[in-house]
Amino acid sequence: MMIAANGIELHVEQRGAGTPALVFLHYWGGSSRTWRHVVDLLAPEFRTVAIDHRGWGQSKEPEGAGYALADLAGDAQAVIETLDLERYILVGHSMGGKAAQLIASRRPRGLTGLVLVAPSPPSPLTLPLPVRQGMVKAYDSRESIIATVEQVLAPGGLDPDDLETVIADSLAGTPAAKRAWPLSASQEDISAAVADITVPVIVISGELDRVDPPEVLRRELLPRIPQAQLHVLPHIGHLSPFEAPYDIADLVKTFALSIDEDAPTSTTSGARQQRCSWCGITQTAAAERRLIERETAAFPGAAKLRR
Repeated sequence: MMIAANGIELHVEQRGAGTPALVFLHYWGGSSRTWRHVVDLLAPEFRTVAIDHRGWGQSKEPEGAGYALADLAGDAQAVIETLDLERYILVGHSMGGKAAQLIASRRPRGLTGLVLVAPSPPSPLTLPLPVRQGMVKAYDSRESIIATVEQVLAPGGLDPDDLETVIADSLAGTPAAKRAWPLSASQEDISAAVADITVPVIVISGELDRVDPPEVLRRELLPRIPQAQLHVLPHIGHLSPFEAPYDIADLVKTFALSIDEDAPTSTTSGARQQRCSWCGITQTAAAERRLIERETAAFPGAAKLRR
């Protein structure tokens, strides 16, 4: 769907149902599709909202300037307000993680938690200007994108279909969006602002991340958000939503259930639903799953009729 926000049409992918909703913000070069595997795993239990940042994916670009962190954060907040999300968790990756930190620092109504996946820290990106100028050309061609993935983003390799998604999304970015992060937004310092984050926070980092490695997050992010808990994924690089979607989904699900365990689940009766302590599935969903399994075993055509 397209949602008008701050004078721009933003593309939003929405699936599932329930509360809290999970709002996904992608990395520089990505789109809402960056989260597709993670969303596939979470949508059966959660309402998921994945946003294409301005100038990326299917979202439109602003007239003139307009790619500061405040712009990205403002877009996401406008989408959240338009969808009337009463309770939600922000899940931000890399550039989207820094935008998510800024949003959380504003303490918006309804925000219950923050998940930072390979996030850019709140301090400026410490790369020399010539290197950052070179980053602008990283997404110029199929060949340059493949080289960037192999040498920087995911040295361990990606599934061929995922690599094609990364290539297509990187090429689709507008020239202004490609320039804005390395030359401007990455240099913004929100270190003082993140001290105002009060919700629970988890940070998920890849052991082999060459963009925002664990040691940088331990130095630049964790001391500024004291309640943040770091989880390091072995043998994973910067594109963890593609490289380790099961790990990401499991951590997000566990986190969401942990901060939501005392809140009533939305049901027709208003009663609180019990969940399995191991897998987190609700009793209602478990009962429905068992019913489907029994029907399928007894009547092989039942599964097709349900589609």
